[in-house]
Amino acid sequence: MLEKLGLLPFGTFIRNKSIQNFLFLAIIQSSNVLITIISMPLLIQGIGVDQFGLVNLSLSVIVLLNILVGFGYNLSAPREVAVNQQNKLALSHIVSNIFSAKILLAAIASLVIIIGVFGFNLFQEYQIILVFSLMLLFSEATLPLWFFQGMEKMKLVSIANIFSKLLFLMGIVLFIHNPEQSKWVNFSMGFFGMGVNLFLLVYIRTFLGIKFYRPEFLAIWKSLTSNVLLFFSNLGSHIAVNGGLIVLSFFTAAETLGMYSLAERVIMVMRMLPSLIVQAVYPNAAKLFVKDRAAFLKFSTKVLLLSLCTSGFLSIGTFLGSEFIIAVLSRASLPKSVEILEILAFIPLLASLNIWNIIVFLINDQKQLMFRTSWLMCAYMLVASVLATAYYGEVGLAFALLSTEVVSFLISCYFNWRYNRKLVLELFTKN
Repeated sequence: MLEKLGLLPFGTFIRNKSIQNFLFLAIIQSSNVLITIISMPLLIQGIGVDQFGLVNLSLSVIVLLNILVGFGYNLSAPREVAVNQQNKLALSHIVSNIFSAKILLAAIASLVIIIGVFGFNLFQEYQIILVFSLMLLFSEATLPLWFFQGMEKMKLVSIANIFSKLLFLMGIVLFIHNPEQSKWVNFSMGFFGMGVNLFLLVYIRTFLGIKFYRPEFLAIWKSLTSNVLLFFSNLGSHIAVNGGLIVLSFFTAAETLGMYSLAERVIMVMRMLPSLIVQAVYPNAAKLFVKDRAAFLKFSTKVLLLSLCTSGFLSIGTFLGSEFIIAVLSRASLPKSVEILEILAFIPLLASLNIWNIIVFLINDQKQLMFRTSWLMCAYMLVASVLATAYYGEVGLAFALLSTEVVSFLISCYFNWRYNRKLVLELFTKN
């Protein structure tokens, strides 16, 4: 398979819509990573380590709520758009209903946070930062990435994403210089993101001829009910992977949160690699699975081995260079951050172990198995992280997150052995 790719003319290879989608998705993720790396030392110098920890804690809460705002549309909506690419009337109704649903969900999530803050006095250390961070929910609600994925026109949205992140970076440099201004960090990210999203919506309306209709509540309800399993699968996976900082906030001070979140941000950036690989290879893997089972097994095995090699290189490099990485990002000596980063460094490698299992779940459309896997993983993570953090602090939490990746792999292996045993046996007998 890989050898055949070398025989294709480079121009033909680049013009392939699937390849373009992957490249532009990679550009979006890479720009997010780059801006994150550049902004971290600027924020730490400007607002201090303790406020940096609270800003990241607020961001963790918002990102969790963004799972609600997304409600599985990141997986289901591109397929709907792709099927109706040539039908502008159908596209208009799809776009109108999905945007309406996401804005409604963002409003509900915002109301929950406002009631929690002002009605029940929750999130005491970072209430103002969290309230100002609500702008990010509406930035997520108006992001039309799913539409451009389905239309296979990712160039514009990738450029727009880079532009919004550059505006955010400019805002940090120009306006955020002391701890009292920490509430504006997440707000500015959401503000610039939503502003750029509105320009994209104007483009969709003006140049692509997509009309915006009043929401059809019956259609919205139907789409929400059909996405319930996807939503809960995404939610469970997200809590298991990104919930550590929220757990730590119940046991430690803001300064420790800041040092932990610095190391965690580095690792969470690298942990995107397995997800990007799955998104890139899934369409081709699905076609091979239907047409040629042996070719699928060969292809998926190569993908797994290459992924393990790449993530292994990243993990070992991060472990060995942890002191240098923290020094560059923080421009200070933070031994605790270095210690945490050394432990978390192997998360990308362990997460890559599960790539083959996830591909198999997807090609078999086994949403129930993905749901069960994500919530078993989430339950283990919550129990392990709370106990480990209570007894061993942030170091215990780091080991709990490391073990969560191992448990997720074992759970997925069990489900594949139980429900896809024939394919698993073929993997070991035909390779």
